[in-house]
Amino acid sequence: MRERMLAGDPYIADDPELAEESSRALDLTEVYNATSVRQGALRRRLLEELLGAVGEGTELRPPLYVDYGSNIRIGARCFANFGLVALDVGAITIGDDVQIGPSVQLLTPTHPVEPRPRRDKWEAAEPITIGDNVWLGGGAIVLPGVTIGENTVVGAGAVVTRDLPANVVAVGNPARVVRTLQP
Repeated sequence: MRERMLAGDPYIADDPELAEESSRALDLTEVYNATSVRQGALRRRLLEELLGAVGEGTELRPPLYVDYGSNIRIGARCFANFGLVALDVGAITIGDDVQIGPSVQLLTPTHPVEPRPRRDKWEAAEPITIGDNVWLGGGAIVLPGVTIGENTVVGAGAVVTRDLPANVVAVGNPARVVRTLQP
């Protein structure tokens, strides 16, 4: 079922294999979220165990919430403030030097609009890709299938429903480009 999930194909959300992987991630995030700033080495070890990859110098302030963790790859020198929600049913790829404000949500799962398949626990996912040197303002929400180009700034509270190019500022719901930046 995991292969179907990562391929973006419909899968049953309460599959026992997936439930075990999610439970493992929940256990690790519970320990991670209970650490203090003085436990930097422990935090790093927990992130390396939880995430698919985590670059040097990256800091994710607790609390952190993930579905699996193993489908998240985050580059070097990144910073995420308190309350990052990264639902990694699909792959989440975050480049180097990315700044993530508090209470940001990265949401890869999709659900059927039709009632019956939703009741039967079918869902799917689309990956999220965030380029190098992106800044996601506090409370921003990035929806399934979105790619954000390098150097782009997403304003606080924006809802990113479609791809954003490199070197722009985008704000609003849905997020729209309001300014071009010099690379």
